[in-house]
Amino acid sequence: MDCKRRTTRVLAPLAAATLASAAALYAATPAYAAEDPVTATNGFYIDPDNPAAQWAAANPSDGRAAAIAAHIGDEPMADWFGAGSGDIGKDTGAYVGAAAAADKLPVLVAYDIKNLDICASGAGHGASSDSAYDTWIAAFAGGIAARPALVILEPDAVADESCMTSSQISDRDGLLNNAITQFNDQAPDTWVYLDAGNPGWLSASTMAGYLNSAGLAHAHGFSLNVSNFYTTARNVTYGNEINADLSADYGYTKPFVIDTSRNADGSDGKWCNPDGAKLGSTDQVGGGAELLLWIKTPGESDGDCGTGSGTTAGQFVPQIAYNLIYGY
Repeated sequence: MDCKRRTTRVLAPLAAATLASAAALYAATPAYAAEDPVTATNGFYIDPDNPAAQWAAANPSDGRAAAIAAHIGDEPMADWFGAGSGDIGKDTGAYVGAAAAADKLPVLVAYDIKNLDICASGAGHGASSDSAYDTWIAAFAGGIAARPALVILEPDAVADESCMTSSQISDRDGLLNNAITQFNDQAPDTWVYLDAGNPGWLSASTMAGYLNSAGLAHAHGFSLNVSNFYTTARNVTYGNEINADLSADYGYTKPFVIDTSRNADGSDGKWCNPDGAKLGSTDQVGGGAELLLWIKTPGESDGDCGTGSGTTAGQFVPQIAYNLIYGY
């Protein structure tokens, strides 16, 4: 599959009142000692300020609002943190603190690697330097601290190595290895999933080699299908194939998670706001993988393309959200 940019939202800084409240909760909330963040919590965290919930609350007279609130706004999904997230340590701390106070498990996406989206000529995106990224990811992990969380580490970063020079690959592998180390050292009750693209991008054997070089042996697992549309069954097959290659070539296997936010009807090769896409299974344990998660935010545009013509990447578009509910 040609490398291409799958754009996703970057979380804006939380409101001051929310930050202050969450900071107070953080101080009062004891650290979890469990190694398993899933069993240490009681279900997945639903961010009350997610884009679908915010839009529905602001547009109660819109005929689509009730469906969008019920089918998307009231469901757990990942929050994305990148360059626009302000003080990253405070933001991840506030978000995870709010989840911990509710005894729920948050899912966070770290998305600021240097040369972000390089396969889509996006080399100017992401962190400005190695040191800037190392500082950012250390603060990200430090904000989580000893509280349960799941982190999807840098969607597309490993698969994008297919578009990079050997020097760039070596540099990126160093950044990802260090990122995993930061979470292991600072956020011991966080499971980190190093992103592994999707079944239509690279062969399983190639991906296994890339993942191993990027530090997968020291992460909890890997993630698949982020912001894409391949069926759960196809991702399960691909994940198992990666594990077979990891076992044969490197002597270990890892659990994996699948982004099911828009994959109920599968993919016909289109990736940018295709028509006919539909919400997939909501967050759950099992389903052929370790976890099925909504990682992409349903309703947020992939860019000025497909059913999102005239929109910008990351913009919440109510009609896109509504279409996903009914598979239009």
